[in-house]
Amino acid sequence: MFDSPRRYRQEDPSPPADHHERVPYLRLVEGDTYADWEAAYLDNVDRIYRLMYSRVGNRPDAEDLTAEVFKAALGPLRLSSSKGEVRAYLLATARTVLASHWRRRLGQPVTFIDPDADIAALDDFSEPDDGEAGRKTRRILTALPERYRRILELRFLETCSIKEAARAMDVSVGNAKVLQHRALRMAASMAELEP
Repeated sequence: MFDSPRRYRQEDPSPPADHHERVPYLRLVEGDTYADWEAAYLDNVDRIYRLMYSRVGNRPDAEDLTAEVFKAALGPLRLSSSKGEVRAYLLATARTVLASHWRRRLGQPVTFIDPDADIAALDDFSEPDDGEAGRKTRRILTALPERYRRILELRFLETCSIKEAARAMDVSVGNAKVLQHRALRMAASMAELEP
């Protein structure tokens, strides 16, 4: 990686004949390294993709961001680094790429908070008119069975993760995924029937 310290094992071999005392020697311990860039990519691409997908929630962005991570890491990363160092560097690069993504997407740095602007926005806040689409959505949600309505409210109105929604409904994550899938299918079929 960046001239990082290597792991050394201390040995105490017999000293040369001209030494009067025993001198410890250090030798490089060969760690697990990647044979080539393809091996480094194949070993880490799934991990980086899963990380990106968990943060952005859609495949196209996750794939683009994963490619951006490897493209950014290709120049400074050295294959002589250990696998652990390569993984750590890729994760650090992934954090930087993800922060840039959200900065581009939101139009401002993610960590930026302007208390004066936020307070002014809260003072001027008024409930927006949902229009026909909002009224139709409320009608469909109201018509859904309670568990289906609740999972959709948690996931899409309260922006909970699937794990948070499962915890709130006291079900397993797998069950929450099934509930969400069925609720969306039922809501879609109801939307087709609505005028």
